Amino acid sequence: MATPRLRPRKLSEPTIARLPVYQRIAEGWLARGQHRIDSQQIAELAGVTATTVRRDLAGLGTLGTRGAGYDVNVLNDRIGEALGHDRKYDVVVVGIGNLGRALVNSANFLIRGAQLAALYDVDPEVVGTEVAGHVVRALDGPIETATVGVICVPASAAQDVADRLVAADIHGLLNFAPQVISTPLGTAVHYVDFSIELQILMYHLNNGTGPLGGGLLHSLGIASPLRGT
Repeated sequence: MATPRLRPRKLSEPTIARLPVYQRIAEGWLARGQHRIDSQQIAELAGVTATTVRRDLAGLGTLGTRGAGYDVNVLNDRIGEALGHDRKYDVVVVGIGNLGRALVNSANFLIRGAQLAALYDVDPEVVGTEVAGHVVRALDGPIETATVGVICVPASAAQDVADRLVAADIHGLLNFAPQVISTPLGTAVHYVDFSIELQILMYHLNNGTGPLGGGLLHSLGIASPLRGT
């Protein structure tokens, strides 16, 4: 199991949510052979202010000389360290239906350092088949101990699956089921619900705030590219 990593200081939730965006920008910069970037350039691409960028990145420790911008390689590595990309993670996925299958076959599903450890399902037509290089196992058997369990089952089955994962000493859950689950203290749960995101999107469309003008992005300080800044 991965061990906690010490950080220069505790990062806020909005900062943590923005760091992957900054890293994508850094990776794009490197792909184009560019090795320095300043806070204003990052801000324009991320849809935030340069002050926000500098404040977020200050939480990662010293990254360069003021006024000279950031070394993109250093920035990319430091963000990766803060997000735990330098550690190793085992991931198990429960529910290999349309969504689960699409996730595990996606090149963007696993972060750097993460590896798919096992797949589970209850459908006898799915159990025993090979998906993404893994033979799907029956959920009623032993569950592989891992760092993260991904739940891609119907809402009615989500709590039972969560209980099974926690019993297998998995305390990081990514829940795609449209169901709030109950877990013991010390278990981290993150919900991904497309219907909620669609409702937020429709609210902003219907209220003239722009499809990216509020909700989660607004709470993270990310401005809509469809609105004036």
